[in-house]
Amino acid sequence: MKRLLPLLAVLSLTAASLSACATAPTVYQAATASNPIGYSEYRIEPGRYRITFQGGSNAAPEQVMDFALMRAADLAIAEGYDWFQVSDRSVRPTSSSSSPRVSFGVGGGSFGSHSAVGMGVGTGFDVGGGSSYGSPLATIEVFMGKGRKPDSVDAYDAHALRQTLGHPA
Repeated sequence: MKRLLPLLAVLSLTAASLSACATAPTVYQAATASNPIGYSEYRIEPGRYRITFQGGSNAAPEQVMDFALMRAADLAIAEGYDWFQVSDRSVRPTSSSSSPRVSFGVGGGSFGSHSAVGMGVGTGFDVGGGSSYGSPLATIEVFMGKGRKPDSVDAYDAHALRQTLGHPA
């Protein structure tokens, strides 16, 4: 039993660190091949973009939409535009639940003068069915312009939005 305690401590720390990786925070950053959480954009034509923001597993749908709007504001400012208008928007769940998962378990018990310790390692994957929300993905299509912002609920002043939702650009 005394020899197992250090091993249990190491396994517990390993499991805790793996859990931390699985719930990476959603921050405003570019998505990469090694970290898909973040924004990406596709230039449809000059002044028109499709922007996506992939959130982490704990991100709220509103947060990923705000980050997609921030990216649109950043692009508009960088290209010399004053405003942008959203022509299409959606937020949908994505699921990585079909990916294989590994889990670790450690337990112990005491029964009178006897005690026991157990460890387990398991794997799993979805075979269909069930309902899991997954990580939110926001997609917006925007077009940009100069001068006075159009009088529309879907039109945003790029500088004002950037100051409201994030740090000034």
